[in-house]
Order: sequence, then C-alpha cells, then structure tokens
Amino acid sequence: MSAPPEGAPLLVGVDTGGTFTDFVLIQDGAVRIHKEVSTPDDPSRAILNGLATLGIVESQMTVIHGSTVATNAVLERKGARVALITTAGFADILEIGRQTRPRIYGFEMRRAAPLVPAKLRLEVRERLDERGHALLSLDQTSMTGALATLAREQVESLALCLLFSFVNPEHEHIIAEQARAMGLYVSASADVLPEFREYERASTVVLNAYVGPIIDRYLGQLEGGLPPDTPLRIMQSNGGSISTTTARREAARTLLSGPAAGVVGAAFMAKASGFEQIISFDMGGTSTDVAHVWGAIAETSEGSVGGYPMRLPMIDIHTVGAGGGSIAWFDTGGALRVGPASAGANPGPAAYGRGGTEPTVADANIVLGRLIPEHVLGGALPIDPAAASAAVSKIARRLALSPEEAALGMLRIVTAHMEGAIRVISVQRGYDPRECTLVAFGGAGPLHACELAASLRIPRILIPPVAGVLSAFGMLAADIVKDYVRTVMLPLAGSNAVIAAELARLTDRGRLDLIGEGCAEGRILIERALDLRYVGQSYELTVPFDDGADMASAFHRAHARRFGYSDEGEPVQIVNVRVKARGPVDTPPMPTQTGDRAAAHAATRRSHRVAFSSADGQLIWRQTPVYMRVRLAPGAILTGPAIVAQYDTTTVLPPDWSATVDATGAILAQPSQPSPVRHAKA
Repeated sequence: MSAPPEGAPLLVGVDTGGTFTDFVLIQDGAVRIHKEVSTPDDPSRAILNGLATLGIVESQMTVIHGSTVATNAVLERKGARVALITTAGFADILEIGRQTRPRIYGFEMRRAAPLVPAKLRLEVRERLDERGHALLSLDQTSMTGALATLAREQVESLALCLLFSFVNPEHEHIIAEQARAMGLYVSASADVLPEFREYERASTVVLNAYVGPIIDRYLGQLEGGLPPDTPLRIMQSNGGSISTTTARREAARTLLSGPAAGVVGAAFMAKASGFEQIISFDMGGTSTDVAHVWGAIAETSEGSVGGYPMRLPMIDIHTVGAGGGSIAWFDTGGALRVGPASAGANPGPAAYGRGGTEPTVADANIVLGRLIPEHVLGGALPIDPAAASAAVSKIARRLALSPEEAALGMLRIVTAHMEGAIRVISVQRGYDPRECTLVAFGGAGPLHACELAASLRIPRILIPPVAGVLSAFGMLAADIVKDYVRTVMLPLAGSNAVIAAELARLTDRGRLDLIGEGCAEGRILIERALDLRYVGQSYELTVPFDDGADMASAFHRAHARRFGYSDEGEPVQIVNVRVKARGPVDTPPMPTQTGDRAAAHAATRRSHRVAFSSADGQLIWRQTPVYMRVRLAPGAILTGPAIVAQYDTTTVLPPDWSATVDATGAILAQPSQPSPVRHAKA
C-alpha cells in the first residue's frame, strides 16, 4: 500500500458499537478522533451527530462504516419477516440441522429457534442431481402456490435454497425473478453462497434474507443524511470493505464488520511496531473480541451468529460477553457473575447518570480509581463516582465486603472470562500465547490488558496510539475485498484442467467486480485457494493455491500442522475452489504524538489513589502518577504503578510493570520480571 497524497479528500472511519460510536478522520496526513454516545434506536443518528460535532457534515469526504445493525437484528430477533422456499422434502432442514449438541453433557439442550417459522418454510417440486442435471423440472403449480402464500402471509423477504442449486442455479433464478416482481427482497443461495452442505447454505441465505431489508433501510437513512454523492463503503466480516450496493444485496457479509476492522487495525499497528505474532484484544462496552494473528490474519467460513451457522468468509474471531458495560449479578446458587448482559449505551453504567443503576465493570473501575472521571472523553462525559459506588455497594453488601473489594472481585471474574476466550483461539488450536504480543484496544481494553496478560503469561502488551477507536482506524486500513467460491467435488489428482478453468472464471469475475467497485485494474490482487480433504472426511482445509506447487503435499503439511498427523498414502479430494479479489487502499498515516522525552515526567499530574491486587490477592492502595498520553513522546519510559489517560481510553500499568513509548507512539508494556518464554521451533 502507498501513502495517501497530500490534499487527498477527507477519509472518515465510523464504527457503531454498544456504548459509543467511534470516528477516525484522516486529511492531509493528519489524524483526528471522536467518540459519540450511540443511539441504539437509530444508529445513523449518532453518526450524523458526530459528523456535525466535528464540523464536517458538508465536507467532501469518503466514509467507511462498520455497523452492528445486522448483528443486533439477529441477536435481538428483530429482522425481517422472512420465508424460505426449498426443494420438496427439505422444508425442515433448518429444524433438523446437524443434530449437534452445544453442551455435550447438558441434559436440557435448547437450540435457537429457526428464524423462519414452520408455516413460512415452503416447498416446490423440482430436483437436480449432484451434477446439476434436472431429474424433475420446476413445477409451475407448486411455485405459484408458494408465491401466493408469501403474499397472503405478508412476507417481506424471501430466502431461496434449492437442492444442488450451487451447481445449476436455473430453478432458483426463475423463482427469484418472480418474487422480485412481487416487491420482495430476495436472497438466492446460488448467488450468496454457491457451496455444498445444505444446512449451512440454507442457514446462511436465511440470515442474509433476515437482515437484508434492515440493512437496506438503515443505509438509506444514513445516505439520506450525508451530503449528496458522498462515497460510502461498508466493512465486511472478512476484513475488507464493499460498496453499499453489494452490502444491500449480501447483507450477511456485514454481520461481524466492527470486530473484523479491529483485527485489521491491530495487525496494522503491530506490524508498524515490528510484531507479527499477536493476539488482538478488543474490549468495548458490551463484549470482548479476540483473534490470533500468526503473520497473517486467520479466516474461517465456519462461524455462527446468535447460534445460527454462517459459511461466508470471516476473520476468525472469538467473542464473549465481557465489556465495560457488563452487569454484575448473582445466580440462583448465590455465585457472583459478570455479563453477558450489558447496560449498553442506554441507560449505560450507573456512573454515566442516564438512569442506570446496575453495577457494571466500568463502575468497578471507577470505584477502584482506575478510571478517572475528568479524563473520560476528555471530561466531555459527566461521570458520577457516587453513583458508581452505590451500584457496586449492592454487590458488596451481599458478599459482606467493602465496595472496593467487591469491585476487585468483579474485575477478576471478567478477566477470567477474557482469559478463557484467548485460550480458545490460542491454546486450544495449538498456539502458545507466551509467544505472542497482546495488542489491547477498545474503550476498556487497555484498562484490563496487564492483568489479563499476566494471567496467561503473555510477555508484552502493545497499546496503539488510538487504541480506543482502533476499529474505526482499521476500516481506513482495510482493502476492498470480494470473496468467491465454487464447489467442484473432484479428486485432486487429474483435475488440473477443471481447477484452472474454475479459478480463471472466478478470477475474471473478481476483477470485473472490483473494477465496478472503483478499483484501478492494475492494482487488483488475486489470491487463490483450494478446500481439500482426504476422501471420506467430513471437513476440509483451505490451502493457498500455487500453479507450480504440489498441492497434495501442501495439503499433507497443512493437515499435519493443524491436526498433528497426515497420511500421504490417502487420496486427496478437492471440495471447493476459492478466489479472493483484493483492491489495496492507500496506507493511512500513523497518528502523531507531541512532546519530547524530557517532558514525559512534566506530564504527570498530582498522584491519584488507585487500588491494585497484591501477589496474594489482597487489595492494596497505591499513590499512582497519571500521564497524559499526548505528551508522551517516543522514548518515554514509565514505571508502574501508572495511569496513562487519553481521550478515547485509559491505560493502567500495575506495580511491577514498566513501559516505553516506541517510535510509532505505541506503548509497549511488560512485567518487570517477565516469565520465561518457550520459543517455537523453526
């Protein structure tokens, strides 16, 4: 990527989340940031309010936007009234699923109810074989009857998933054309996910149809409030952006857009500081998102949202309900729990003074002196410490502890949740977190990073200059990306011609689509891959494709690396061919810092009383200096305990930790006596 030219138009990255909506502005090499309180009833209102506050509503700008609108529609079951049309005999595919048990030893298994009720799961008589040949032509009477039911039931959106339509889409396209003529939003699996596995394909296309009309209306509201002809791009779950036209048609690709942008931003900042093996740790107002990056950002097509499988490519992220707004409560056995319920943006934590009374993680940090009221959003957000103390006291009284002891207990619990999340994406997949750098960001990430790293013996922490709005920054660093897949289901041996033809077809489509998205043809990059497995396996691995490489040997190596064994005597099957078309964007500038090394200690305000945990778990109070981050220049050295305050977040450096500010302005922190690290073998 190249640096943006001077005089370039204003670029704005906008991330709508739980408590705050984040903005990062780039113009003429300068970076500005802003946080606006979210408006959950209409997220576009917070965006337009923030642009007005920044004074750029009428400016010539390009906006790249990540949103939780689609995610919230699924989690809150507030999507469109959707129907599913499928091949006769398959109407119950959403109900049957894979018969997997989320909790294998649970006596009472409760799966998420299908997004399409039984009466709206309709069948048409037609049948294709596995090669797309018509065994039974599409029956017009059954199709007409299904469409009539849609009209009678006042359905808003239709999902189409016919058997083997990923090989031959003709029947789906016939139904789709007539349904669109009725004014319905139509999502056809042959267009959204032309890939085998009926249940996952049906689930994905239903998700797309469920959130599509919601995204369409939301983008219409947002575009209506922006200046005419303002370019607006939408962040995808795969870490790239797409046009609003594509986002309206393939809305499910935006389901994890905000967290994906955070990983892109974390990888960008870590690389600038010289680290490529990282764990991204994004703690916001409602949740914590973690991902493992080992040189390259890991992707998966086996994710889920709200318990519903989704096969579209996405960054491999694990999420837990642990954020600054997570509420502390007692379960029926009397044990203290924290999350996943959150106070969100409205009413928010008790200290925010918007009517919230439940004790949250943010309230606990205020009680412990770690979150300083006058430094939250630069003092623009009024904070009521007495309200925070009153809320946490509800927990303290039941436990017969002081409010400070109860607050420390709340933080230990939320740290345990986050530790478990990191173990899922590292230890459980064969990676050692002690060989990584923890990149902490989000409004609450730097508050908790040191204690979280200590619990996992992660040797160092990197806190980027704009840590509190890094997801919004990541949107400006994200390329324009389009993914394509085609199921072929052939033996790898002897299929070179078919593989070459399919890859060429998808490559041509990718180039044309990216040119349509505004990318210069000469800058488009094409990444090719094959989904391979041993014959008889029920899962596959995605292996990068190289014309001159022995793909069977590459698969054996990948299988051994992922599962610990391989069998070179077993035949290999190619399941899918994949193409990723990438349009690189200009490299965003690094946020600049002011000040000099000699001024570092001059940045210290009067010491602040902060509570920490001793080696034996006891509450200890320490007089702690507070530094203003904008006055910490590269080369500055900090010794814990210390607090670093900035507009968008707060960093807590416990006793026995130290930190330096590197050349990029990032804070690099580590224990004064780090644990020994076992290095991976070459």
